[in-house]
Amino acid sequence: MPLNINWQQILLHLLNLVILAVGLYLILYKPVKKFMQKREDAYKEREEKTQAALDDAQAKQEEYSLRLAKVDEESAQKREEAAKEMAAVREQKLAEAGKQAEDIVDAARERAKKEHDRIINGVSEDIKSIVEEMTEKVVMTSSVSEAYDRFLDEAEKGSRSAHTGGKKKVTSMSKSTGKGARKRQ
Repeated sequence: MPLNINWQQILLHLLNLVILAVGLYLILYKPVKKFMQKREDAYKEREEKTQAALDDAQAKQEEYSLRLAKVDEESAQKREEAAKEMAAVREQKLAEAGKQAEDIVDAARERAKKEHDRIINGVSEDIKSIVEEMTEKVVMTSSVSEAYDRFLDEAEKGSRSAHTGGKKKVTSMSKSTGKGARKRQ
């Protein structure tokens, strides 16, 4: 044995090393490798599920975007229809209001005409009574010019009472000449 090498010892150490390597492989490497493979598979499965969920979410987002666009389009159409309907209703209401206003104006004109006719008839009756009264006085009195002056005085009083506060001008022929006009206030 040169160099003091014991082959038997070397072989025993090699056998121990092989047993240790096999033992470590069976006890440590194989379970750790299995655990790592499970973990890698779990991560791949999670990634696949996440990718599937992401794809599904993107598909739903596209679907919702399409639906939202469709709803926006429908709401725009409904707004247009509502605006048209409101314009038609507004036109109808304006037409009705115009007709009502026209009816009110016509009724007011009718009432004004009736009131005008009533006042004219009332004034005509007053004038008739004044003329009758004056005619009686003229017939009863001897002087025509005196009767005419009384008539003018009565007519002036009547016009002042009919028109409170207003001054009326009455023209008549003068007493002395019978010609020309005189003014009374």
